[in-house]
Amino acid sequence: MTEQPSRIRVWYRPMRSRDRGEDHRVATPLELLFDLCFVVAVGQAAAALHHALAEGHAAHGVSSFAMVFFAIWWGWLNFSWFASAFDTDDVPYRLATLVQIAGGLTIAAGVSSAFEGDFRVIVAGYVLMRLALVGQWLRAAGAAPEARPAALRFAAGIALCQVLWGIRLFLPESTATVTFAAIVLCELAVPVIAERSARTTWHPHHIAERYGLFTLIVLGETILSATNALKEGTAEAGHLGALISLAVAALVLVFSMWWLYFDRPGHARLVRRPGMFTAMSWGYGHYLIFASAAAVGAGLEVAVGYDTHVLHGVGGVAAALATTVPVAVFLLSVWLLHIGPTNECRPIAIGFPVTAVLVVAASFTPAPIHVTAGLAAALVVLTVVATHGERHPA
Repeated sequence: MTEQPSRIRVWYRPMRSRDRGEDHRVATPLELLFDLCFVVAVGQAAAALHHALAEGHAAHGVSSFAMVFFAIWWGWLNFSWFASAFDTDDVPYRLATLVQIAGGLTIAAGVSSAFEGDFRVIVAGYVLMRLALVGQWLRAAGAAPEARPAALRFAAGIALCQVLWGIRLFLPESTATVTFAAIVLCELAVPVIAERSARTTWHPHHIAERYGLFTLIVLGETILSATNALKEGTAEAGHLGALISLAVAALVLVFSMWWLYFDRPGHARLVRRPGMFTAMSWGYGHYLIFASAAAVGAGLEVAVGYDTHVLHGVGGVAAALATTVPVAVFLLSVWLLHIGPTNECRPIAIGFPVTAVLVVAASFTPAPIHVTAGLAAALVVLTVVATHGERHPA
């Protein structure tokens, strides 16, 4: 007779390192739920950015958005890379993930206050989320001897950073920017220091899929933001034609962004050039891709407000820059992370940065969103023609 597994094994599995070469490794339903919950915070951040831009407070809005988005992105990133190396999908793991989701939703609830300078709710949610991950690293340290040095360094580093975030709340407001930057550097340094002692067994195809899925969700949030703005704009008489034209341009723009990001296999660089520098630069660099994609939604809302004449104190160029700048950042980030300045296909290697410059220049044209959409679509055509017959790496 085959021995039946004990009851404890049904809900608990030792947290061993996953196989880096595991076949058919895909995102789990729990990871997808995690992403969907976190995109709530992304939507709140984009909405707050839109309000700041619409009121003419661009510098404050962008800086607040960058800080809030770091909390969202860094929490998501750490969960994703840990899961790639140690996901057991047992009851303790799921409950720990539930706590992290609760932290992410708390961050979403604190976005509005953060844009007004009160980061207490954001910090509370962030610390809750991060301490749950500390527990996960300690669990990995106890069950996976080969990963213990790295796991303990991760746990200690993350815990120390949370203490620093708590202390920051009591420091003078004049030090807010400097202390934020300093603690962010500490957070970013933790994986670099921890991975030097023992590399964790994250799965390149799985990581690339996770990043791709989150990019899709953020682009979906961008479409939702633009749709809501257009819905409100149709209530204004006399603007239907302009709004229909803007809606078509926005759809072409977002579709082109999707095409350009997914045209190259996301895992190709991770597999072709394995190593800490590649993993860190690719993983960290996606902050710009995620943040810029979310900001495009806020920019399109500003464009709708400008075209329907509901914005006051925001000029045409400023309204256009709210969309063109994040689109340019998105193109440059995809170029650096997926294409590469030294790509052997020179039309593509040159086309991305040139298009980014032209997109910003489109801010000074009479129809900036339409011109931007046209430029993005032209870049898609260029990539299709230039890579015709080319086989992507597996």
